[in-house]
Amino acid sequence: MATIAQPAAAMPLKELTLRGIILGAVLTVLFTAANVYLGLRIGITFATSIPAAVISMAVLRFFRDATIQENNIVQTIASSAGTLSAIIFVLPGLVMVGWWTGFPYWLSVAVIAIGGVLGVMYSVPLRRALVTGSDLPYPEGVAAAEVLKVGNGVGGAEENKRGLAAILASSLVSAGFALLAQTRLVAAEASRAIGIGAGGTSIAASLSMALIGVGHLVGLAVGIAMLVGLLIARGVLLPWLTAGGAPVGTELETFVDTVFREQVRFIGAGTIGVAAIWTLLKILGPISRGVTSAIAASRSRKAGGQNSLALTERDLPIGIIFGTILLSMIPIGLLLYGFANTAPIAANPGPTIGLSIGYILIVGVIIASVCGYMAGLIGASNSPISGVGILAVLGISLILAALFGGTTDAAGTQSLVAFALFVTAIVFGVATISNDNLQDLKTGQLVGATPWRQQVALILGVIFGAAVIPPILDLLNTAFTFAGAPNAREGALAAPQAALISAIAQGVLGGSLRWDLIGIGAAIGAAVIVADELLRRGGNKRSLPPLAVGMGIYLPMGLTLLIPVGALLGHLYNRWAQRSGNFEFKERLGVLMATGLIVGESLFGVAFAGIVAGAERAGAEDSAGVLALVDEFPLAVPLGLLLFAAAIAWLYARTRQQASGDLPGGDVEQPRQANVR
Repeated sequence: MATIAQPAAAMPLKELTLRGIILGAVLTVLFTAANVYLGLRIGITFATSIPAAVISMAVLRFFRDATIQENNIVQTIASSAGTLSAIIFVLPGLVMVGWWTGFPYWLSVAVIAIGGVLGVMYSVPLRRALVTGSDLPYPEGVAAAEVLKVGNGVGGAEENKRGLAAILASSLVSAGFALLAQTRLVAAEASRAIGIGAGGTSIAASLSMALIGVGHLVGLAVGIAMLVGLLIARGVLLPWLTAGGAPVGTELETFVDTVFREQVRFIGAGTIGVAAIWTLLKILGPISRGVTSAIAASRSRKAGGQNSLALTERDLPIGIIFGTILLSMIPIGLLLYGFANTAPIAANPGPTIGLSIGYILIVGVIIASVCGYMAGLIGASNSPISGVGILAVLGISLILAALFGGTTDAAGTQSLVAFALFVTAIVFGVATISNDNLQDLKTGQLVGATPWRQQVALILGVIFGAAVIPPILDLLNTAFTFAGAPNAREGALAAPQAALISAIAQGVLGGSLRWDLIGIGAAIGAAVIVADELLRRGGNKRSLPPLAVGMGIYLPMGLTLLIPVGALLGHLYNRWAQRSGNFEFKERLGVLMATGLIVGESLFGVAFAGIVAGAERAGAEDSAGVLALVDEFPLAVPLGLLLFAAAIAWLYARTRQQASGDLPGGDVEQPRQANVR
């Protein structure tokens, strides 16, 4: 993938500007509100980097001195805050278990902000290990960079024209199909339960063109690994776990979905846990070299000044990174001390708070590394971040169980559960931002951004997001309540991930957690690791990424099936491109088409969130179905499958046709230079 080169000694670059920060802050409010609502309502959030990049380019184009790097800063701020919205996968649990009745503003802001800033600091040294020194695909980071390049006219005129046409065509088709699905004339998902003996399994696919785009960008190895995980979950685990048959009066589909949610996902979490540990061990070398390189860069900066390093190699100084991490432990300790004011912790808070601080400090490094790797593998939007939350809450709950197990009453157990969720919220802030940070830094690498400026923008995004998330949570809690909370009302928000993570804390501290399921997942993870190592040593450049297999087990099939399909389509397209001339241009045009699939659906997600919010304010009974033209259309599934397949086939055929024409000046791709001012 071509990057934009920048000389070390250049005139000051329009990058981290006041207007960019203000625009990023405005987009933060809009996207964060939409993400918090959708996440609590249906359990999913949308990627905000590409919509923010598109809006930024539309606004800043009215300024003659705007640059691609300035637009990149805007999307960095907005995507950082939008990703931080995933804190809703943990924080509402404190209301659901009855510990909070609302969200204390400054306490919530502090938890979210400190966790997010730690996420930035932990992941800065990883840039050299997992971004510049890695071949991870970073599908969403690459897609955002391609949008910025095309929008800013980077590249030759004819290539840029065809690239823009490819993005526009696939964006319109993707957004159009998403809109059509909301009318319910075509299905948004096709699913079916299949009986196997007394039990069964199910197959499902979300008709999401964005998933096809992600699959194209991540490549065949990741796609195959996710498919293996799907086959293990749907072909082995579900038939086995449902073999006893459904309870009387329960439909097969409901039974299968319940078993997947309450059992298979825990097995997937065990697989992810083992794969995460193995992944961390494998990348310890690159991480160590990255930290060493960052220290060397800091020394070079001190010895030779700023100009001794290229712009694209200037991170925040390593001293600031380590100092911020260590100093953050002080407010974390104070927050934990203030929170632990009830029995049994209050009787002797020192050991509990000390172990919790050590847990946050050490586990933060592990989670930052693993989440950054997952974002590089399949993108931040598709990473099983709630699986990381499961592992994080398991860890702190086990520590608390070791300290207080069997010595507390119901009130004491509730106090420990709340404390576990509070610690997990801080760690989860690290996870969400690390999941996004390296993706944004990949985008920055491809557009010639200055890392330290982008890292400052990430911190600003964290602060903006932390400031707006608590009042949005309070508003939604007041208006709808949360399912399972003591004050829950009819129509309460499901907050599925928060409910799951809360249930795990209660299961560990109450002694009811199914450890056998997690153990089975760990065994599967170990087997996959062995298979991956054997494949890699075969000399055929094949692999079976264990984390991707774990994701295939853990995530619902509807969210993952089309990623392997997209990976296969991308592989076939690239093989065609390799057999003909001008391979780089043809491959790049395929990337741009796949990027458009993500762009269109992301932009529609923003618009639809606004429509739903408006319908809620207007008192609509079914705000999620505000665009529905019919309640139920008998041909919705076959029609949706037909239109979806036809649209994807047409886009690939059109892209091949556009790529087949020669570019002016031959088939040699010209180097691109930044707009340095």
